[in-house]
Amino acid sequence: MYIPSSDGESDRDKLLDFVARYPFATVVTPAAGELWVSHLPLLARRRADRVVLLGHVARANPHWQAFERGATTAIFHGPHAYVSPTWYAKAPAVPTWNYAVVHATGQVRVVRAEDDGAFVAARVRELTEVFEGQGEGGGGAWSPSALPEDVATKKLQAIVGFELAVDRFEGKFKLGQHRSEEDRRGVIARLEGVTSDTSRALAALMRQTLD
Repeated sequence: MYIPSSDGESDRDKLLDFVARYPFATVVTPAAGELWVSHLPLLARRRADRVVLLGHVARANPHWQAFERGATTAIFHGPHAYVSPTWYAKAPAVPTWNYAVVHATGQVRVVRAEDDGAFVAARVRELTEVFEGQGEGGGGAWSPSALPEDVATKKLQAIVGFELAVDRFEGKFKLGQHRSEEDRRGVIARLEGVTSDTSRALAALMRQTLD
């Protein structure tokens, strides 16, 4: 990923916070002359001095068979929005697009239910516990334990668990850092005035760069 020096972010804590906030990743694996792409929720975990991404994929998805043939990159997408040159105090200027992304690249270890059912079940349980807690529908949280044992076994056999040991962890926060503070505050004000949640989230991220 091309990252100008003004836009780079390498602080591991900030990158982990970003992944936790925006966990739905585009997962890309080049293998055997093809480019495999899947869209998956992933959880980031510290393991000693490493970061590991945990998840699962449908067994029917051939992507998992490509995982162990080379490096895989998970791309986490944050808020983004168009920026008009009319929002700047200084002219002339041109339009641009502000955004934030994190890339995590490394080798993947695949685990099937028949090889380690506890590993696969743990991945499902962790994901469920995290995202059931973020629901807005009301009522009690759902748990995999609610499934009859025979149904749970069948469901686990239909997925493949995996963990990606991150070798390269990098962020690109293109938030107008090269512009003057006056220009950036002008963009923030415009984004905050938009009804889009994404635009307001981008404004909040840009405001952090002013602190």
